[in-house]
Amino acid sequence: MPDAPGLELIRGEIEQDHPGAVLDTSFDRGQAALVVDPTQILAVLTWLRDAPGQGYGFLSSLHAADYLPARPRFGIHYELLNRDRVERLRVKAMLEDPAAVAAGPVVGEGVSGPALGFSPGEEGGRPRLPAGRKTGRRARPDTPSPTPPADETGQLPEIDSCVALFPTAEFQEREVFDFFGIVFRGHPDLTRILMPEDYVGWPQRRDFPVGGEPVTFTYNEHAYG
Repeated sequence: MPDAPGLELIRGEIEQDHPGAVLDTSFDRGQAALVVDPTQILAVLTWLRDAPGQGYGFLSSLHAADYLPARPRFGIHYELLNRDRVERLRVKAMLEDPAAVAAGPVVGEGVSGPALGFSPGEEGGRPRLPAGRKTGRRARPDTPSPTPPADETGQLPEIDSCVALFPTAEFQEREVFDFFGIVFRGHPDLTRILMPEDYVGWPQRRDFPVGGEPVTFTYNEHAYG
């Protein structure tokens, strides 16, 4: 992977073609990372793949992290690989939680309960999920859902899909959507991939309730009716 000076050289070259695209750099524990403007994520990924001398043509991993209570709250991590040089580079885009933007909480305040998670995005709001799609946690009729479905509350954080650039991102973006409720604009099939279609909420968010529904085993049924 590039060393710290090499990372700054890459940043400078990107800035020449895409001013303001790289917000910061990080070289921690031997891992080189570019922190980029999420609105320019596709431009940066395309440049790293296609620019002469770069050749980061393989996306080995795409995953998310929830940094609550920090803001921006969510990080999308793109692990790029130049297979000729066996060189890795991380690209990170940080996304605000629209609910926090709307509410305007003070950073560092305690979280009193599960986030309802959605609020207006750019230009007063982001597109709703397609009509008829069910998102959410399985819940008994007498159990309130911890995180209301997006089609009831409005909005989720968004970023452009990179599937057209890196086909390996297709299932990985679906997994991030499934667990964190982050929408990838332009994804060919943005549906849940591991959780049931009627599951309510985003189980890897840090404010998602720990615990859940009791599991009924045959022994319990026989012993306790």
